[in-house]
Amino acid sequence: MGVIGKMMTLLFGSGRNVVAETAEVFRVNAEAQAARDSSLQTAALQQFGQEFRLTRRGLFDRFMDALNRVPRPAMALGTLGMFVAAMVDPVWFAARMTGIALVPEPLWWLLGAIVSFYFGSRYQAKGQDFQRDLAVTMASVPQVVRTLGDIETLRDVTPAHDQGALLQEDDDAAPDNPALADWLRSRA
Repeated sequence: MGVIGKMMTLLFGSGRNVVAETAEVFRVNAEAQAARDSSLQTAALQQFGQEFRLTRRGLFDRFMDALNRVPRPAMALGTLGMFVAAMVDPVWFAARMTGIALVPEPLWWLLGAIVSFYFGSRYQAKGQDFQRDLAVTMASVPQVVRTLGDIETLRDVTPAHDQGALLQEDDDAAPDNPALADWLRSRA
């Protein structure tokens, strides 16, 4: 065996690839990195799906969800009602607002804290519901991509007809539809 053959055996022989192993010290193996990324994403989606899986909710939970939907519309409609009351009976409205002016400041702070906690908890609950729905949607992405690929393979890829060639043929070969024949002549 020659010197070149021994060098090739040294570099690539015995089931090893010294060049590839040396290059991987300086640059990440793209194929191996893609496999690691894919397994990481699959594991994350599985964990996300298990964390936010849909569960059957009981009557009490549904009642509490319905009750939680009341304060915001009630506050919005109450505010609009105050404007209407101020226009309909200004004296009655002024008496009520004078009573509200007598509420001590610590009570206003307490009301602010209660409303803040209510809306904060609603925001968190809705955010978690959104994340659960997002996880379900993300889990269905591979199936959607496969379906889109299947649809793309069904796309009709026929060459466009040469309209000029249709007009150059004799009149016996013209289409049976007179409107189509006129249209073809107008486009020539």
